[in-house]
Amino acid sequence: MSREELAEKAEVIICGYAFFQKDDNITVINLNKDEHAAVFSESDELIETSMDDIELSIVRDYLNKAKSYMETENA
Repeated sequence: MSREELAEKAEVIICGYAFFQKDDNITVINLNKDEHAAVFSESDELIETSMDDIELSIVRDYLNKAKSYMETENA
């Protein structure tokens, strides 16, 4: 999938990271390096990732913001 297609399908984009909700999980993809991704559970536990620790720390900070936007959209 191209960067543009990912961006169009994302529920939220924050600083180049696209957030997608599927079932109870949230997938995060770096739109600048789409091989960098992470999957979080509903309780924010990391399920799997291809990100390094620094990038993962940044994404965790964005996760709560993204979740609040997703809840607003789905309400």
